[in-house]
Amino acid sequence: MRDFAESSRREQAAAFDTIGGAYDAAFGQREAQLAAGEWLAGALPQRARVLDLGCGTGLPTAAQLVDAGFDVTGVDISAEMLRLARGNVPEADLHRRDMLTLRPDGADGLGRFDAATAFFSLLMLSRAEIAEMLATLGRLLVPGGLLALSMVEMDQDYQQVSFLGSEIRVSGYPRQELSRMLEPARFTILEDHVVAYQPTDTSTGAEPEMQHYLRCRRD
Repeated sequence: MRDFAESSRREQAAAFDTIGGAYDAAFGQREAQLAAGEWLAGALPQRARVLDLGCGTGLPTAAQLVDAGFDVTGVDISAEMLRLARGNVPEADLHRRDMLTLRPDGADGLGRFDAATAFFSLLMLSRAEIAEMLATLGRLLVPGGLLALSMVEMDQDYQQVSFLGSEIRVSGYPRQELSRMLEPARFTILEDHVVAYQPTDTSTGAEPEMQHYLRCRRD
């Protein structure tokens, strides 16, 4: 099982290396994601530490949070996505890391954060790994820390799909089931809503989807 997980993670990284900037072309208009960033901007003090989990190209979230005056740490498993992010948001502290290896302490720990964002990045994990990652986020955030999370609403566990010309594996939950996942990780949901999203460029093969956004506080 461990060998499969590691091999699968390498395949996910390679897929997003290939996708690169096509992601921003397909999903150029992300009003709900930007609104979640505005929520953090209004709730956090200047220079707050914010973790952008699965930062991709750094657009729009890492750039938005840097512009808001936050100390932004971005993490992504794709070398190409991080190359683009370094060009788009040179002010951010960017790391090529498997999110499941993140810890607050130790020699390679990132410390603790006042807030975190995870916009569609947990999709790339199995359901068991999503539960593990939510627990990890609970440890990475300070008490009272904020989490802006989004997923595509669906009912599947790590199934292979074609996405922007590459094969990836994705997981998702029906709305109420995802909400229940936050409780064991010590998160209180402050707000959640679903958005019907139409991709900006359908010529890329991106399809309409139902996006579930949650705003949470770590207890």
